[in-house]
Formats: sequence, structure tokens, C-alpha cells
Amino acid sequence: MRPLVIIPARMQASRLPGKPLADIGGMPMILHVWHRAREADIGDVVIATDSPAVAEVVRAAGGHAQMTREDHPSGSDRIHEAIGALDPDGRYDVVVNVQGDLPSIAPHAIRAVFDTLDMPEVSLGTLVTPIEREEERTASSVVKMVGTEFRPGRFRCLYFSRATAPWGDGVLWHHIGLYAWRRAALARFVALPPSVLEQREKLEQLRALEAGMRIDAVVVDDLPLGVDTPADLERARAIYAERQAFAR
Repeated sequence: MRPLVIIPARMQASRLPGKPLADIGGMPMILHVWHRAREADIGDVVIATDSPAVAEVVRAAGGHAQMTREDHPSGSDRIHEAIGALDPDGRYDVVVNVQGDLPSIAPHAIRAVFDTLDMPEVSLGTLVTPIEREEERTASSVVKMVGTEFRPGRFRCLYFSRATAPWGDGVLWHHIGLYAWRRAALARFVALPPSVLEQREKLEQLRALEAGMRIDAVVVDDLPLGVDTPADLERARAIYAERQAFAR
């Protein structure tokens, strides 16, 4: 497999406009994610953005930015446009989609999601981690993966939900929205209309499951902070400051 890591970044997030350029420890958030993706060392890394300002920051740091349209409904659509423009001849056969609002993502987690494509029947792979906080078991903001563990730490995904699922005693799995796509599966996915369950749960990965695509998940040992609100941004800054202090 020849992977390309693409980080989608748009400026007009409704809850935190301009967040790719939000400062964390003296560096724009998008560059934190870019550094983590490069440290994963699985392939070339590209920022796909609709913002000339983001592209300028990335290029000034020595990175590669690909301009995309402003009207994409999802990051999956954005990375599909980006890889089509970057690689029309199809040299890359895997696209790893690292969300641009995960400044604390661990490089080993990015490597782990790529490893889910070790079986040809898997169309895309993703990450999960155990839910440990009681309030997250019922929080609709926390997406749960329901799946069959067929070897230690590896699941075949059966469903994703914002509800508390599955019912009963046992571990609940927190889904981390980072994906490794086979390129052909990504092309098929973006050509499909939104599915019934996708629209009901507001989870685009359900479109893939409803279309019969196999999604596998691998367990990782840490949950990266997704920055969606000003409060999240302050928490990300605090985490970064703590890590810098510990490193010293």
C-alpha cells in the first residue's frame, strides 16, 4: 500500500471560526496536527484547505497545502477532491484522514489506523478507546462504536451511535473520528447519497456501513482532544503547556 495523509482544514467552523489558525503555545493548531502526522512516518502529508491564509501558514512552515472548494459538506469530500487534484494517476491507493482539530493526536494512533487495512476486505479503518468517565456513557456528543472483537484490540464495526450502546454490562467504546480509506472505497462513499441512519444519527460513517462497506477499528490507549469550542481551545492550550513543562 502507498498511503497519503491528508488533513482537512476549513476556516468557517460554526462554533469556533478560524480554528485551524488558533494559537496553541505560539503555533497555529493546524501545524501541531501537521507535525504529529509527519511524526507518524507512514507517508507524505498534505493539508487540504479552503483558506489561502491556512495554505500560506502551512507553506511557510515547509508543508504542502492543496486548495479545495469551500462548499464541501464533510472532510471526506474535501480529502477526495484533494487527492484527485494531487494524484490524478492514482499512485496513492490509501488516504489517511487526520482531522485538523486534533492537536494532541499521538503519532502511534495515526500509524495504528493505517494498520487496519491489513485485510483486503476492509474498506476503511478507524480508532476506538474505552469510555472511562461515567457521564460519557450517556452523552450524545460521545459517539459509541458497537462491534465484534475478532482478535485482541481489533473490531469489525457493526454500528455507531450517539446513544448508550450496546445495552448491558461491559466496556463501551468511544469512537475517534480518524479514518484510513482505501482510495476506491472513498470514491464510492462520496458518490453515495446520505443514508437514512447517517442523517438520523448525524454520523457519516453509517453511510459506509449501510452501503455494505466493512469498517474495522483498532483500540488505542489515549483519547485525543477534539477542539470544537473556545473551551476546548483553552483546554488544548493547558494540555500543551503541561507537556512542555514536563519535557523541561
